[in-house]
Amino acid sequence: MEDGKPVWAPHTTDGFQLGTIVDIGADTLTIEPLNRKGKTFLAPMSQVFPAEDDVNKHVEDNCSLMYLNEATLLNNVRVRYSKDHIYTYVANILIAVNPYYDIPKLYAPETIKSYRGKSLGTLPPHVYAIADKAFRDMKVLKMSQSIIVSGESGAGKTENTKFVLRYLTTSYGTGQDIDERIVEANPLLEAFGNAKTVRNNNSSRFGKFVEIHFNEKNAVVGGFVSHYLLEKSRICMQSNEERNYHIFYRLCAGASEDIKKRLHLDSPDSFRYLNRGCTRYFANKDSDKQIMQNRKSPEHLKVGALKDPLLDDQGDFNRMCVAMKKIGLDDTEKLNLFRVVAGVLHLGNIDFEETGCTSGGCTLKNQSGPTLEYCADLLGLDQDDLRVSLTTRVMLTTAGGAKGTVIKVPLKVEQANNARDALAKAVYSRLFDHVVKRVNQCFPFETSSNFIGVLDIAGFEYFEHNSFEQFCINYCNEKLQQFFNERILKEEQELYQKEGLGVNEVHYVDNQDCIDLVEAKLVGILDILDEENRLPQPSDQHFAVAVHSKHKDHFRLTVPRKSKLAIHRNVRDDEGFIIRHFAGAVCYETTRFVEKNNDALHMSLESLVCESKDKFVRELFENSNNTKDSKQKAGKLGFISVGNKFKTQLNLLLEKLCSTGSSFIRCVKPNLKMVSHQFEGAQILSQLQCSGMVSVLDLMQGGFPSRAPFHELYNMYKQYMPNKLTRLDPRLFCKALFKALGLNVNDYKFGLTRVFFRPGKFAEFDQIMKSDPDHLAELVKKVNQWLVCSRWKKVQWCSLSVIKLRNKMRYRALACIKIQKTVRMWLCKRKHKPRIDGMVKVHNLKKRMERFNEVVSGLTEGKQEMAKQIQELAVSIDSLLAKIKATVMTRKEIDTEYQGLVKRSEQLLSSMQKKKQEEEERERLKHIEEEMERERKRREEEEQRRNQEAEDRRMKAEMELKRKQEEEERKRGENEEKILQAELEIQLALEREQQVQRTAMLEQERRDRELAMRIAQSEAELITEDAQLDASLRRYDTQRAVNATYRRNNVQATKAAAGVKKYDLSKWKYAELRDVINTSCDIELLAACREEFHRRLKVYHAWKSKNKKRNDDGSDQRAPKCVTDYAEQNPAPSIMAQQQEVAMNRQQRYFRIPFIRPADQYKDPQNKKKGWWYAHFDGPWIARQMELHPDKRPIVLVAGKDDMEMCELSLEETGLTRKRGAEILPRQFEEIWERYDGIQYLRNAIESKQARPTYATAMLQSLLK
Repeated sequence: MEDGKPVWAPHTTDGFQLGTIVDIGADTLTIEPLNRKGKTFLAPMSQVFPAEDDVNKHVEDNCSLMYLNEATLLNNVRVRYSKDHIYTYVANILIAVNPYYDIPKLYAPETIKSYRGKSLGTLPPHVYAIADKAFRDMKVLKMSQSIIVSGESGAGKTENTKFVLRYLTTSYGTGQDIDERIVEANPLLEAFGNAKTVRNNNSSRFGKFVEIHFNEKNAVVGGFVSHYLLEKSRICMQSNEERNYHIFYRLCAGASEDIKKRLHLDSPDSFRYLNRGCTRYFANKDSDKQIMQNRKSPEHLKVGALKDPLLDDQGDFNRMCVAMKKIGLDDTEKLNLFRVVAGVLHLGNIDFEETGCTSGGCTLKNQSGPTLEYCADLLGLDQDDLRVSLTTRVMLTTAGGAKGTVIKVPLKVEQANNARDALAKAVYSRLFDHVVKRVNQCFPFETSSNFIGVLDIAGFEYFEHNSFEQFCINYCNEKLQQFFNERILKEEQELYQKEGLGVNEVHYVDNQDCIDLVEAKLVGILDILDEENRLPQPSDQHFAVAVHSKHKDHFRLTVPRKSKLAIHRNVRDDEGFIIRHFAGAVCYETTRFVEKNNDALHMSLESLVCESKDKFVRELFENSNNTKDSKQKAGKLGFISVGNKFKTQLNLLLEKLCSTGSSFIRCVKPNLKMVSHQFEGAQILSQLQCSGMVSVLDLMQGGFPSRAPFHELYNMYKQYMPNKLTRLDPRLFCKALFKALGLNVNDYKFGLTRVFFRPGKFAEFDQIMKSDPDHLAELVKKVNQWLVCSRWKKVQWCSLSVIKLRNKMRYRALACIKIQKTVRMWLCKRKHKPRIDGMVKVHNLKKRMERFNEVVSGLTEGKQEMAKQIQELAVSIDSLLAKIKATVMTRKEIDTEYQGLVKRSEQLLSSMQKKKQEEEERERLKHIEEEMERERKRREEEEQRRNQEAEDRRMKAEMELKRKQEEEERKRGENEEKILQAELEIQLALEREQQVQRTAMLEQERRDRELAMRIAQSEAELITEDAQLDASLRRYDTQRAVNATYRRNNVQATKAAAGVKKYDLSKWKYAELRDVINTSCDIELLAACREEFHRRLKVYHAWKSKNKKRNDDGSDQRAPKCVTDYAEQNPAPSIMAQQQEVAMNRQQRYFRIPFIRPADQYKDPQNKKKGWWYAHFDGPWIARQMELHPDKRPIVLVAGKDDMEMCELSLEETGLTRKRGAEILPRQFEEIWERYDGIQYLRNAIESKQARPTYATAMLQSLLK
């Protein structure tokens, strides 16, 4: 809001629109659109996203953008689509937007050659790049690959599938006929399995998984096609603007006159199975003239042909015949296919009427006789048997013997029509199975090492009327979405952990509950439907009631009257149900669910076609039936579950997908009119959300979507480097390149086996590597320089290692010498130890003789005689020393002579002592008296010391007792506070859980409404939000009111203290709050405005933090990180602002704490860039703030003028009062404030009327006066 940068805000038709934030609401932002100045609207904060600086810029990989969110993704796709760039990457996922016209050279042969062997990101996004990636992964990893092509009907899935197959067979085929057959199989499958729908002129009404198999040399050897869930109801019924399968119209338009006559064909309007839908042909100007007039329907003659650049019924018929010949079908088999198709058309023209007799039943109308004859002839059936089988049903009772009794039950007209349609659907579906079987036989293979499979299956479908086919298709898409989540999101995060990158985990919505709702045993919708089919008289109404009763409280299932569309609200509860899918809610009408789930025929009809005289028709049915089965289901209609058959096929498909590597192509339909250069943003945004692209963006924002093994990078770029650089090992080669290029270490990470790149960084790296030669020469120079430095460092380390080794060798040599010296010394010492000990004892005796001289000198009598004796003893000692040195004496001899000398010295000493005793007696007595005096004083001092220590211990015990009493009192207070806090937290947790549930429900309602808007033709068809509240939501509101009442009863004391909230400020504007704070004299209003003002600041700054740039270094932080972290981890108790004002009495408190910017905490481990953060709190809110940085000018801020840059937390929330040493004296703060011109800054703010009235402003104004 302060810098006026544009943001993306929601828009009903465009998805998002550009605007600017003009105000901050309670939970919303006020947005002013750029194209409508002066008009504002409210948008939820969760749906507002920051925009790029240049919104017209487009990138090939959406992960290269600065901001990764759904708005920038939609804008990037829009800009690229406007420039005919229909392909866009989101990491390794390809988004393909249908252009609805041929873009020149986009799929040319030279384009195929240019993408061969190229990594993703080196060339513009293309479906060929995904196909080549799958081939290279198969080749390197020795593992089969799958390409999942998904999207809505009309998004271009079939065309992209054909381009993948063409690329693989052209680039890696063997050049034989097998490659051409794989490509030519598509026209045949499209003719029998594709049809015109409201949303797509060439919609695949079946799913297929095409496998291209490769040998050990990675060359194409064959293929295989698996198909799923052909839409059989289309054979008998279509809506007004839709057609039956293409083969019916192409046969009518393109068949030769001979075939037309043989098959009794006519214009489409003459067949019941065609004339209830659109009967016009697809044709251009030239082909429309070539179609004979008698083959055109009146609708075609009146309105004209259908136009589509890729469809032409007559030309496609000819191309289909050529494709049949290329894949190995001869003229006989081709005619057999046409004959069965014509037989199905004639079968639909058979009409029935009541017989008029009392027995009931029906019979064929007279005008249906020729039609019956044509049908029986084309299908090889007996005409009378066909008539009887269509109008009666055979029952086999248990009465009448072991074999029972056969009874023919006549059918009513409606039952006969159903039997006719069931036979037509059975014949055509088995014909389609045969076509797929013959297609697989045309490209056989004996052995296969690996394969690349391409899955083309209908995307998520939702219409005004949804039946069993849409139910199965959407169930399939639920399973594929779960596979996408696990493969892309879960496995991506597992790879990061395996490689040791440490990327944060991304949470995604799990749709397992919706899948269980459909496929769970016994209680799943499919099993409930099968159980209904097994009843004697099944009904669709009973099935719907059973579904609702068994899933009464399931979040994913509800009744039709809760739909967002008015047309669905008219459906009764026993006529349908709504399932909340991952893409939105869809209302299914259960009419004909039971019939469509049964793939079996009446026994009479099945026996009839199995005994056909035509071998081709007989072979269509003999693989799926046998006599034993017929006997088991005699007596009633057999039951073969279509739903469980599809579930089994789907599980096998998912097992195959899980065992292979995966690539994803998300096809997008740009508009509902299927015209070129028209971009409907809201519809496309819904498709992107349903395809899981938003979850991928969340993962890629903190991940590394581009990665490459070391050896692959080495092989890609070694050709650009000189030979001396290519001799390096791959890891060192990559490291040298990155260091030389000066890449930011945050843009890539080295894993264990490969290097990972941030979004878009691999493309930048590749562009640098393939730039002009001058730049490449400079790059080589940098690489050489880095290698020289790296190798010089290695030389230094090697030299240091050698020096260490030399020093170690020297140390060991000195240690050996020391050991030798010590051993020799020990040996010598052991040999001469007696003599040494003797000399030591004699020397000690000689030293004592010196004391004898001192004693003699102190004698008064006999001094000369005693001196002479001492002299003689000294001579004896010297002679003994000389003897020990000169001769080798034993320890015993030395001890004997030594003891003699000792005895002489003792005798001499005793005589001296006797003479000295008398002289020393008086001196000794004197010393004794002095010693006793000292001892008495010492005892007195010791007694005093003990008394002092006892007194100290007593005082300490009293202090400790007092401290324990205070501690117990404090703990008791804390426990009481914790009990109150725990009760409050439990209540808040319940409230948060209920709020999360309500938010999930509201989000589902929003997505349901968006989906409904795409179906609705006008806004009038939508149900208003107020009338659309679910009973579950009303129940939730009731429960929430009860909980609130209970909580009010528990906190009445708190409310009595806090007072009832007097002012509702949720609708006040941001500027109004600021003006009231600056001007109001009402204390209560002022406190309420301050609280709301700072709360909005917190919400806005939290939104900014969530949507910050990926390279944001945190330099714009408003308070030290330790303060904001404390506020997040220790939320302050909710106290009214008025209470805080009164309790604190507008106290003035000052604080100072050190801080380091988040971007410098790893760059500056010695804290050299530590700064100081000063704050002056006027009551609970901050009034002045200073930031003293070591490397830039101090930042001085005052309340009112600098609210957006100042700390928005209250004093209690910051936790500063609990930090030891954080609070300082006012004098200390004012000295720093004055030193850095804070007074002048505050004075300027006061004069410009930008400063909020605080204690500081009042003091400065009084000082100035």
